[in-house]
Amino acid sequence: MKSFQLANESCPNKFILPQNKRPNLSEVKSLDSIPIIDLSYCHDNNSSLEVVHKISKACEEFGFFQIVNHGVPEQVSNKMMKAITDFFELPSEERESLYSTDHTKSARLFNYYLKVEGGEKVKCWSECFAHPWYPNDDFISFLPEKIRTQYMEAFSEYAKEIGSLGSRLLGLISIGLGLEEDCLLKKLGEQPRQRAQSNFYPPCPDPELTMGLTEHTDLNALTVLLQSEVSGLQVKKDGKWISVPFIPNAFVINLADQIEVLSNGRYKSVLHRAVTNNLNQRLSMAMFFGPNLDTIIGPIQELIDEEHPPKYKKYHFSEFLEEFFKQEGTRTMLKEAFEVQHDNK
Repeated sequence: MKSFQLANESCPNKFILPQNKRPNLSEVKSLDSIPIIDLSYCHDNNSSLEVVHKISKACEEFGFFQIVNHGVPEQVSNKMMKAITDFFELPSEERESLYSTDHTKSARLFNYYLKVEGGEKVKCWSECFAHPWYPNDDFISFLPEKIRTQYMEAFSEYAKEIGSLGSRLLGLISIGLGLEEDCLLKKLGEQPRQRAQSNFYPPCPDPELTMGLTEHTDLNALTVLLQSEVSGLQVKKDGKWISVPFIPNAFVINLADQIEVLSNGRYKSVLHRAVTNNLNQRLSMAMFFGPNLDTIIGPIQELIDEEHPPKYKKYHFSEFLEEFFKQEGTRTMLKEAFEVQHDNK
């Protein structure tokens, strides 16, 4: 039996979740969704302030929003989506060399899983390909030769555009917190940790029994997500799951744990998940902005006062990553592990 197993191969029992962990798709709300924000209105002070206000409100209430008219050329996004589609359509034996459970590898193909009662691991119905933004020799040489040039051309162009967009978004989010525009970018430190992850969700015979990605918050600072036309992303709001629809040439933006910590809890890193369907495959490309390992993260001093004492301890981001891997397969209490326990007496 091969050690490398794709999500859509046999052994379906490896993907069946316990009853209390299943998605209950009939209960998902489709009428509500996350805010949609048009960035083209940032052309004068009044319009920019309105956009900042909308982003700030979305960060406080949802932790998620979609952006349109963001300035990233549509053909750049389409080229990237074509490259990851071609990658996941390669025969499994051509991708097998990239598969690894070793999270220290800079580039790898892997499956997420959930630890259930008895210590058993239930795999998610998906495959993920993660690598750094800045290609190194290991990464390039391990890419299957058939798609190597195409992938690197598409990704280099895409990463440049998303890098500029991410910096712009961090600036708008900083202003929304009442801080200098470059504050959050500086807080992430020099040479921030930038990772890319493409996700593939094959059609599933019974989407009610499994999950594409189980509920989690992102561990970095900010995520910029490009998703294909098939919807599957869901966000938790007020205890209910809401579906995030596909919008042509839009990006889904979600705040990750480090922004919640830096904002002292004002902005939210919320639970989200990916579900499957039985008709169509779904693909997405997530670009993660985060601190480097040596960066010290904690609530920003300007956001702390008597009414708003620090909610989180200061830590090196490497400590946060250690906690993440310690909780691998559960990821239920990640940023909570760094909460300050205040005496309420």
